[in-house]
Amino acid sequence: MASIKEKVLPLARKAAADCGVELWDLEFVREGGEYFLRLYIDSPEGVGIDDCEAVSRAIDPMLDEADPIEQSYNLEVSSPGIFRELKTPEHYAASVGMKVRARLYTAVGGSKELIGTLDSFDSDGFVIGGVALPKSAVASLRRHEELDF
Repeated sequence: MASIKEKVLPLARKAAADCGVELWDLEFVREGGEYFLRLYIDSPEGVGIDDCEAVSRAIDPMLDEADPIEQSYNLEVSSPGIFRELKTPEHYAASVGMKVRARLYTAVGGSKELIGTLDSFDSDGFVIGGVALPKSAVASLRRHEELDF
């Protein structure tokens, strides 16, 4: 599956850029007996349904021509959402100074969850709310926006 992601990634980046947005993430997964190619796009102004449709229309002929996926699949294009998962150094850099939620493999201060501002990161780990965490201790890291209703 990793080779599919590697083959599709340049196409997805180009399609997103051609539509004036950036590719946040890409995944190729099997769920309930079906395969899904999911592109998550973002923009400083946010993304809407029209952006998702434009990227879908842009990448579709690229995928048809390159034919990087043997099996049938469903193409989905969406926003990563406000609680987006942070997976890459680019994601971390874009989230410094923002509130994040770290799920931990082992408890820190009696909890397996830490919510705080992402103060900094490097190749070894993160500093969240003044607490230094090695990468190996973090199961997942997501933005954690406050919602006003």
